[in-house]
Amino acid sequence: MTGLSPLYDVIRRRIAQTGPITVADYMALCLDDPQHGYYATRDPFGAAGDFVTAPEISQMFGELIGLWAATVWRMIGAPPAFNLVELGPGRGTMMADALRAARIVPGFREAAAVRLVETSPVLRARQRRTLEAFGSIAWHDSLDSVPDGPSIILANEFFDALPVHQAVRERDGWHERTVEVGDNGMLRFGSAAALLDTNVIPLPFRDAPAGAIFEWRAPDMAARLARSAAALVIDYGHVRSGLGDTLQALRARRYDHPLAAPGEADLTAHVDFAALAAAAAAAGAHAHGPVEQAVFLRRLGIAERAAALKATANAEQAAAVDAALDRLTERSSTGMGALFKALGLSRPGLDPLPGFDA
Repeated sequence: MTGLSPLYDVIRRRIAQTGPITVADYMALCLDDPQHGYYATRDPFGAAGDFVTAPEISQMFGELIGLWAATVWRMIGAPPAFNLVELGPGRGTMMADALRAARIVPGFREAAAVRLVETSPVLRARQRRTLEAFGSIAWHDSLDSVPDGPSIILANEFFDALPVHQAVRERDGWHERTVEVGDNGMLRFGSAAALLDTNVIPLPFRDAPAGAIFEWRAPDMAARLARSAAALVIDYGHVRSGLGDTLQALRARRYDHPLAAPGEADLTAHVDFAALAAAAAAAGAHAHGPVEQAVFLRRLGIAERAAALKATANAEQAAAVDAALDRLTERSSTGMGALFKALGLSRPGLDPLPGFDA
């Protein structure tokens, strides 16, 4: 068939050989396939990409995250050596702004071993260019390869891109949702023949009506986060676990069907902050929040930082600062300030983390 993405045929051949694949496996192939995956082949960020993240909207975001990390470093006793880790660092913009702002805290940069968890060769190259003025940087393929020791972990819009499993409620019970090839040769959603272990489905949702969908992610990374001194997760999602299909595809800044163009569109799903916090707590961490991004940023002082930037800006620059502030803190139903949440994780006994204490 003509007009289909290269990965489309790869996935169809795999299904023909081994049978339907889970939604999580499909998502992983679309994003991370080394030859045709979305992140392996392009820089999707910024004005020319498919989406714009908070660090690309304004320097204020990364600056506040940098000062957050420096404050936490002091809270854990200002160790002379620690890991400053960012998961999915995009173009390196947030880390660059964070390191620049944190220079006001004596000893922080000298103590920080900056480690970026990134698998995309395209984005690694961009991160090197962005961060070349900040000294030694180490790259890792996974969080598991980051050395143990005191760590502060930052993750902005990272968890939404982790593969998500979906279960669909049918008349005889819950089945894992799959991707299969239809009679017309095109990809379509289906469901596994075997019943799903109901322990995967939270008790309040097990008797949901036919057609209901539940999403979950494997809790593997939660244990590693729990071993860190502190972690900050900012992403879009819901505070309470619930039912619903949140898998979405963004292509050329427009929403597309998730199965339409594998490898050509960004696939994400909302983060279940309740499940993430519970998994980290089960591994021994203390959860702070989640709170809305608008609340978190205002507690960190984004309004004051905006006023400081405007004090030396011309009219056009001041208007841009105001626009960025509004965009990051807008609390309408679709605004970033409400849709995005911040979750803090820390070792037990650490005082309330900055931004989570009213």
